[in-house]
Amino acid sequence: MMVRNWVIGLIGTFAVFAPAQQQDLFKPLPPMRWTPRHYECLRTNQKFHIDGKLDEKDWQKAPWTDSFLDIEGSDKPAPIYRTRMKMLWDDEYLYIGAEMEEPDVKATLTKHDSVIFHDNDFEAFLKPRATESGYFEFEINALNTGWDLYLNKPYREGGKADNSWDSTGLKTAVTVQGTLNNSADRDHGWTVEIALPWKGFDSRQPVSAPKPGAMWRANFSRVEWIAGHPREENWVWSPQGVINMHVPDRWGYLEFRDSKD
Repeated sequence: MMVRNWVIGLIGTFAVFAPAQQQDLFKPLPPMRWTPRHYECLRTNQKFHIDGKLDEKDWQKAPWTDSFLDIEGSDKPAPIYRTRMKMLWDDEYLYIGAEMEEPDVKATLTKHDSVIFHDNDFEAFLKPRATESGYFEFEINALNTGWDLYLNKPYREGGKADNSWDSTGLKTAVTVQGTLNNSADRDHGWTVEIALPWKGFDSRQPVSAPKPGAMWRANFSRVEWIAGHPREENWVWSPQGVINMHVPDRWGYLEFRDSKD
């Protein structure tokens, strides 16, 4: 899960995981050398069938983000596979669609709340309330296995991960453009579709459907394990300058807007 959860609360107990690379969870932050990215999330009146295809009319009109970059910034090598995403919202849900280019789509984890970043994955980090220190995280792999957790504040500030949070009413789907777990052929990639209900946050923070003009801090990432590489790759929507996703002040801005129709 890119770069970060060494210490993760699992059902009230902390366990220590050892990814391939020591993450910079507690190191001093280098200067921020670029402007965080910004995305206008448009309102939709369409009802979606969550199937991982992103083929409804309003999905087709929603703008894609720029391609993801290395978590440390554009001065690092560019990702070898493209990742991009788009978002919409209505009175019930925040919708997230992501597209991952991948020549050999693989996944192994099937149990909800597994440590999903041990597979290749897609991840969302959402901070709905600027006045609160807490934020939400969701990860998903190509088998449509999810991991949702809440952090009361960043690890560097003494935060703890709450793995008991589950987003009530969450809907997710994945489609694979190719064949899953078959290295004998070449795949195109995989697509994720997420419908995250506003009420799903309520057990940790009250979050209502936003008003047009509302702004959240948010970031989105992809962990990619490449054969022969000494560590996982961490590709993100808005680079942070440090191998640590848990720095909300360095995330991008998600702005909610009315439909442009």
